[in-house]
Amino acid sequence: MTKRALILVGGGIPLIALIALLTWASIRTAGNPGGLATNSELVELKIEADTARDFSLNLIGGGSLNLSDYHGQVVMVDFWASWCQPCRVEAPTLGKVYKEFQDQSVEFIGVDVWDNIGDAEVFLQQEGHNYPNGFDAEGVIAIDYGVRGIPEKYFIDRHGVLVKKLSAH
Repeated sequence: MTKRALILVGGGIPLIALIALLTWASIRTAGNPGGLATNSELVELKIEADTARDFSLNLIGGGSLNLSDYHGQVVMVDFWASWCQPCRVEAPTLGKVYKEFQDQSVEFIGVDVWDNIGDAEVFLQQEGHNYPNGFDAEGVIAIDYGVRGIPEKYFIDRHGVLVKKLSAH
């Protein structure tokens, strides 16, 4: 084999392997970014009581928040994305429940994961969400919380302790 042929074969085989791996991953995850799955049915999972990790979130529409600012309140953190069909289905219910509890030291925080900011803004406008929603473009917060699929919800008590998780079974 010539030197040129060896270089082509040596560089071509890894490239073909990489393309095959990416194709397999895309098919396996149904095209969802980051391999994140959508949950069609939420069930309660028992979790060990642990202090919720603090995070900072840039809010869609401007501003920011820190989870620690809500110490003393019950907080529901909802991981979602505009491309997630189950998230779209449950959005009107979440909006209604938030309105019911907003005067009772209960806060909802939406964390938009692996999404396009423009699509997220349109989604929030369509659903009329009036609780804080922010953008976790790289999924750092989702990874810290161990999110395995969306929608996924974490409930934090007044002392900052994770007490409940709703996820796919």
